[in-house]
Amino acid sequence: MYCVKKMTEDLYWVGASERRLNLFENAYPLTNGVSYNSYLLLDEKTVLIDTVDKSVSGLFFENVDHVLAGRKLDYLIVQHMEPDHAATIGELVLRHPEVTIVCNAKTRTMMQNFFTFDIDSRLQLVKEMDTLTTGRHTFAFVMAPMVHWPEVMVSYDTATKTLYSADAFGTFGALNGNLYADEVNFKTEWLADARRYYTNIVGKYGTQVQALLKKAAGLEIEMICPLHGPVWRKDIAWFLDKYIHWATYTPEDDAVVIAYASVYGGTENAANVLAAKLSDLGARNVQMYDVSVTHPSYILSECFRASHLVFISTTYNAGMFVTMENLVHDIVHHNLQNRTIALMENGSWAPTAAGLMRAEFQKLKNCTILDETVTIKSTLKESQLADVETMAQAIFDSMPKPAPAEHTADAPVEKNAFFSFSYGLFVLTARDGEKDNGCICNTCIQVANAPTRLAVSVQNGNYTREIIEKTGIFNVSILTQDTPFAVIRHFGMQSGMDADKFPSFPAARSKNGLLYLTQTANAFLSCKVVDRKDLGSHTLLIGQLTESKVLSLTPSCTYDHYHKAIKPKN
Repeated sequence: MYCVKKMTEDLYWVGASERRLNLFENAYPLTNGVSYNSYLLLDEKTVLIDTVDKSVSGLFFENVDHVLAGRKLDYLIVQHMEPDHAATIGELVLRHPEVTIVCNAKTRTMMQNFFTFDIDSRLQLVKEMDTLTTGRHTFAFVMAPMVHWPEVMVSYDTATKTLYSADAFGTFGALNGNLYADEVNFKTEWLADARRYYTNIVGKYGTQVQALLKKAAGLEIEMICPLHGPVWRKDIAWFLDKYIHWATYTPEDDAVVIAYASVYGGTENAANVLAAKLSDLGARNVQMYDVSVTHPSYILSECFRASHLVFISTTYNAGMFVTMENLVHDIVHHNLQNRTIALMENGSWAPTAAGLMRAEFQKLKNCTILDETVTIKSTLKESQLADVETMAQAIFDSMPKPAPAEHTADAPVEKNAFFSFSYGLFVLTARDGEKDNGCICNTCIQVANAPTRLAVSVQNGNYTREIIEKTGIFNVSILTQDTPFAVIRHFGMQSGMDADKFPSFPAARSKNGLLYLTQTANAFLSCKVVDRKDLGSHTLLIGQLTESKVLSLTPSCTYDHYHKAIKPKN
């Protein structure tokens, strides 16, 4: 029985999922199976985008026949020749001898390696940015060599702004009825498999992935259809950001991963002691892996995620323990970069593991290997605790120290409030006892997001600045383009020492007790001062966000707009 998913008016998913396969590419464990995605477009011409693995060919052909419903198959676009996507091309040609195969020159050569049918008589070769029009749809082809085979290309449907991305943006995991990433708990249930898929399958080719991402940046993408895993139609920017991190070998998290190899438990004990010392110092979310228990594909993925890596190995046959040696070589093979690495070794006699690990990791680019190496003899002794503490301190000292985020129970933060920021005009408000005050400022910007912080520049000698220095809190109202000049004059051209700034202006109080404008502002933000810098004529106040709210969708008043449209000309 066929099992298809209708995606748009004329686009269908005709792939299949496999849950019995234990090892992907006979190398990587599959705990949640895998999907083989194929897409069939019913335009004036019919177009099939890639085929599937032989293991699911029966269902695949039922799906294709059902969707075609008697129509001929005009085109097969071959983006990638790896057999999990191309093994059924030969049978497809037998079933649809009328089909034209669209591919590039390198794909043609590879196809000749896999199949013996008359390939050239049915080929339509394409190169970078060549197009194929099928009626309402036009496909543009983008070459993506070494992502992760040399013949790979991706296809962009200009009509629907859909990117058929080959193995890029794919993930391990069978599809369980839900086709789209926004239909599943991707961040909690799929992200780890997506990372493990990328790091192990594509991770070595970060430079090539970056090249593809640069090409993709020039396309308006509303949907991504990969060959494995869910389809993306929402939060595409979030997933692209993950790919940017992975492709540039930038850590996702400031975190510690400890990988250890232990034979009789002494090395494992030392790893546990180190982890405890890191926790005592304030390190959080430390992850530990026994390299003899956890498959290296999982640990490699974690090494791509975390900023700090610790490798602890017993010495075995005058070298690294065999499973640690495999992991280390795998990490080096995948070209990991931009990490801080610490090493510990064990050996009842002649310990050598640390030196051998160091020699391998020195091959990596932009990696710092800490000098604080610990050597133990069989078991960790009381006399060596200081050495472990020194190593823990060195690891912890090299980690960024984000300021603790403050939580306001009843003060919601709407991130959309930041969309209103511009170099422009703002009303900065404060409260001196029972007296509310405010002034105009034209420098306000978000400067951090973990925790969220703003920078506001206010003139020294200003009454509002004096109040903020005493109270440590302020509000910023982001003015709109329809702000009348009277507002600018009222808040910017008289001192609150002599005038009441809030006799009649529509305003409301935020949770911190300060006023904000309600009619001529599109958002307000409440902050607590956490730092300040005397700049001479002005003071730069650094505030940590405690509350924010979008008030309207009216565009913000830029400084340029103020001078052109609001400020009187005489």
